[in-house]
Amino acid sequence: MRDFARGQFSLAQAPRRLRLIYAGFLLLVSVGVLTQLGFQLARIGISPRAIATYYRGGESGEVMAFPKTFGQLLEVTHAHAFMMAVIFLVLAHLFVATAVSDTTKNVVLVVTFGGTLGDVLGPWLVRYGAGWCAWIMLVSWAALGLGTILLIVFSAWSCVGPAGETMIK
Repeated sequence: MRDFARGQFSLAQAPRRLRLIYAGFLLLVSVGVLTQLGFQLARIGISPRAIATYYRGGESGEVMAFPKTFGQLLEVTHAHAFMMAVIFLVLAHLFVATAVSDTTKNVVLVVTFGGTLGDVLGPWLVRYGAGWCAWIMLVSWAALGLGTILLIVFSAWSCVGPAGETMIK
């Protein structure tokens, strides 16, 4: 932890046992990301209309969807805000400890954080704002997905890739 705090920690230079622990964590997070994608595709949908219907209610094919209640949104937001913050914190720490350039790090972290924030706030905007806010959710999901994939891939490469090599110079 002290090395993280001083900014001197390098994931590629960490002891092998520690890199394997981090690689295991990254593998489990990848499973979580894939299940989240499955949930979004199967239950919500990835069109603005499907997203708006999921949160605002309406007819979806042959099924009538009811609007999400304040309590339902509060419950989901409560769980997601805590869990997503912790996952982002850990992934960001690992990513910062890679050999990727500072500019790339900054861009990926800002995009991922923005996507995370949009994913947490988006349901409220769609439900109580306007249906077009579903576009905000789509952009947030794309930013969160792309950013998370990059955080995982670069960190995993530093954990298990060839010693001394980086994916991006």
